[in-house]
Amino acid sequence: MDKLVVEGGCKLNGNVCVSGAKNACLPILAAVLLTDDECVISNVPDLKDVTTMLKILGALGRRVEREGAVVRVSAGSVTNVTAAYELVSTMRASIAVLGPLVAKYGRAKVSFPGGCVIGPRPIDLHLKGLRALGAEIKVQEGYILAEVKRLKGKRIYLGGHFGSSVLATANTLMAAVLAEGKTIIENAACEPEISDLINFLILMGAEISGNGTPTLKINGVLKLKGAEYSVIPDRVETGTYMIAAAATGGCVFIENAKPEHNAALIDKLLEAGVVVKEHSGGVEVCRGKDRLNAVDITTLTYPGFPTDLQAQMMSLTSVSNGISVITEKIYPERFIHISELNRMGANILLEGATAIIKGVRSLSGAPVMASDLRASAALVIAALVAEGKTEISRIYHLDRGYEHLEEKLSGLGARVKRIDG
Repeated sequence: MDKLVVEGGCKLNGNVCVSGAKNACLPILAAVLLTDDECVISNVPDLKDVTTMLKILGALGRRVEREGAVVRVSAGSVTNVTAAYELVSTMRASIAVLGPLVAKYGRAKVSFPGGCVIGPRPIDLHLKGLRALGAEIKVQEGYILAEVKRLKGKRIYLGGHFGSSVLATANTLMAAVLAEGKTIIENAACEPEISDLINFLILMGAEISGNGTPTLKINGVLKLKGAEYSVIPDRVETGTYMIAAAATGGCVFIENAKPEHNAALIDKLLEAGVVVKEHSGGVEVCRGKDRLNAVDITTLTYPGFPTDLQAQMMSLTSVSNGISVITEKIYPERFIHISELNRMGANILLEGATAIIKGVRSLSGAPVMASDLRASAALVIAALVAEGKTEISRIYHLDRGYEHLEEKLSGLGARVKRIDG
């Protein structure tokens, strides 16, 4: 099993280019199933999750070609409506093929999805949206079986226990664009990744209004056409490099970033004493003081503070001055990284869904184990700050969400290398 070995104590300095957004790219790739025409998607990151989605498209019968950051899905129809367990079980976002298959072909058989172990992530809102549109759905032997003659538009409220759901919004939206009549989705997710999907669907000929708001109105059409589209930059990767620069005391310019997608993070970094400068071509982040201020954070749905940056900010606050409080409102069990940070010398106490972090002067390198994608990034940041050497195992999680992470960090001056297991 591969490991990352990090020699801490280096300030990150220089320029780094952020890749295309994983969480935007995956639903967009699923959306190509809505048309028989060719689609060309660019700014596609080289990630394990993207490779899995391309394999799923291939298994469904679409011919997929990839050259660098460009994916071409050739014209043709699906020959198989089953998304098998072997692929779907490794990635939660693979459930995004459910809506397009039901809408375009009237039936689908999709395995229950897998992904990071960060607490319960039910798919009830996905099924609620499709059932509201008229699909008959049953669960059998670990598969979701859906069937309908043609979906029909309806008013749907997609409220969940922890707020709106990005993937459930995407699935319901993609199904609704080919439904008969008008669909209104209330409490829709407002994340930039949903806006990106909407822009792609409109380019394909979908009729959607309300982009960027919690109320989406969709007039169903009979068919969609092929399109060429470029995926937005990854705001979580952007945020991770912003936090890493601040934590190490360096100064990093992040190219191809959209600061407006990280407003909540920037607000907290400024509160901590970090210098953040927005530019048309990206964002510059520099350490503003010797020790940063403690900050309190509550994760919320967009435009609130993103749960996908919670672990990384915990690494930063671990070495800040004072006591920080981080409350997780999206995935209350997403705190497995705490024990590993404490192994490195952090002082973090967990009370329910709230972590209390008493900042320490320094962390020390230690053998640690990654539990999920974003926890992996948090351990990398902690390792960059720590004194001595840190070995991070189970880094296959990183390959799911960060394109060429060690190369990009090395380009900023980090001493990091991958050891093949």
